[in-house]
Amino acid sequence: MTDRIVVLGAGYAGLGAAKRAARRLQGAGAQVTLVNASDRFVERVRLHQLAAGQPLPDLPLLDLLDGTGVELVVARVTGLDLDARAVRLDAAPYSLSYDVLIYALGSDADRDGVPGIGEHAFTLASAGEAARLRSRLAETGSVVVVGGGLTGIEAATEFAATHPRLGVELVSGGTIGGWLSPRARRHLHRAFGRLGVAVRERATVAKIGPDGLLLDDGHELPAETVVWTAGFRVPGLAAASGLATDEHGRMRVDGALRSVSHPEVFGIGDAAAARTAGGQSRMSCQTGLPMGLQAGDAVADLLAGREPRRARIRYVWQNISLGRHDGVTQFTRADDSPLGAVLTGRASATFKEAITRGTVWRMRHPGPYGPGA
Repeated sequence: MTDRIVVLGAGYAGLGAAKRAARRLQGAGAQVTLVNASDRFVERVRLHQLAAGQPLPDLPLLDLLDGTGVELVVARVTGLDLDARAVRLDAAPYSLSYDVLIYALGSDADRDGVPGIGEHAFTLASAGEAARLRSRLAETGSVVVVGGGLTGIEAATEFAATHPRLGVELVSGGTIGGWLSPRARRHLHRAFGRLGVAVRERATVAKIGPDGLLLDDGHELPAETVVWTAGFRVPGLAAASGLATDEHGRMRVDGALRSVSHPEVFGIGDAAAARTAGGQSRMSCQTGLPMGLQAGDAVADLLAGREPRRARIRYVWQNISLGRHDGVTQFTRADDSPLGAVLTGRASATFKEAITRGTVWRMRHPGPYGPGA
């Protein structure tokens, strides 16, 4: 009897899991099927570059899956029948049965954060949205980026570095870079000054309109273009299907990344809330890829009659690009708290580029997970 493994989502986590499971189960009579809404792998960590006008490598999933035996189905998931162990799709074959399911549907921009996001703001959650923003930036004079996290910082600095004529402001409800060490924060703010990025901290957005922002204190902030990066959310599919989820809709998983309510389902990437040394996994490529590789191993162990090993989710650094020729790399403890060690400038930019390219290499060659993977 053929074991059927279905993987939902071909991001960093899902693609890594599918390829790793197929590699481990080669010759064991298992069929791995990968379902994704697009036939391309999207380097989500580069979407701010795409929006700034830089071309990105074309990465067809069929090329990345060549020789693995993984079947690709290009379709959107419309529902899960957990009792029947079936996935419903919006395109052929319309339904897939599974013995083991790996849920890796990722996250999307939170468009309900404040009124007006859907009507008046751009986001950076998909390649299509980044391409739409790229067209907008070519004809706009000012842009306000809302959100002081990694996405907001990288977007604001990339836009300013690529389009020096563009007026760029970064707005955050908290302290920008507040999770970094003092040295890293100092370099970050020096980069803002050098690039001409205006910074507005501890400013809560109440509403987005056609001409800019309204802040909680009543202040109006004009902007021709608004980019919303102040929050991501997961699809509601897991909760709606009956999988155990947390208050944010992320799947609750055990130490081996299995659903606490349905052990034949594994949850990985942004869509899952896994335990880490620091508490709970954060949404990032640095989390998703290791989770995917370890889930692939866990599925292979499960189907071989072995107890899946506990996943090890550890952090090593945070890489922040500040344009193509500057950056800051904050080295961290395993729990994601900052160390005093920091890499800055061109060395950091070169390091991050090497890591980003290395991640795609890992998509092609999904070996076992190791620290820093």
